[in-house]
Amino acid sequence: MLKPERDGKELIERIDKRITALSYHIQKYYWLDFTQLNNIYRYKTEEYSHTAVNKFNVIPESIPDWVFDFMPLRGGYLIGNVSPARMDFRWFLVGNCIAILSSLATPAQATAIMDLIEERWEDLIGEMPLKIVYPALEGHDWRTVTGFDPKNTRWSYHNGGTWPALIWLLTAACIKTGRPQIAKRAIELMEQRLSKNGWPEYYDGKAGRYVGKQARKYQTWSISGYLVAKLMIENPANLPIISLEEDKRISMPKLTRSISF
Repeated sequence: MLKPERDGKELIERIDKRITALSYHIQKYYWLDFTQLNNIYRYKTEEYSHTAVNKFNVIPESIPDWVFDFMPLRGGYLIGNVSPARMDFRWFLVGNCIAILSSLATPAQATAIMDLIEERWEDLIGEMPLKIVYPALEGHDWRTVTGFDPKNTRWSYHNGGTWPALIWLLTAACIKTGRPQIAKRAIELMEQRLSKNGWPEYYDGKAGRYVGKQARKYQTWSISGYLVAKLMIENPANLPIISLEEDKRISMPKLTRSISF
């Protein structure tokens, strides 16, 4: 279906147009930095015309208090959402790193994501890389979103837990953005404890200080994640295996640079 012969050419053109539109939508409306946060904070609601600034009727009061303290002047990240008007402001490591490796994030945004990691090192890296999501859900949100899952208590497992296996993903993103020193620092931190602790699946605690309460040890993905990270740092030429460059056939809209730069 994707061959240029016969009807495939028209289908490929339609895909390119859709990718362009979706990429622009994510880059513009899912990007959060200090400037954009301040803009959302000042949004007016109930705007419905084509001239509306608050295009998705985002309610400023829905911004969690922690975001204002977490957001540095330098840096930014791509957020998620629960519905078109209900943004999920949490930091997700996997999504942001994949956005860099897939060239979904613009070069300026990729740089800002790395800036954020450096600025919020204690929160996102801590004593054991890497925090899968920040911050953890507690109270009512934990009960409703995780369904009382006993593994997903705050700062544990998928609810703010620390996953060493993800070090390869961060390393690849760091190499692509020309910031290998960030990955080297994280790897050196990991090497102090990971093998001594028996290569556990995940760690618990706000700083990743404790081996996860239900973490299995000698996990192959914890070991392989570390080995892949080391091999990529030693030979960055391996990066193209898992990294996609921007498709030049698709005309990406130029976005203005944020205050982060």
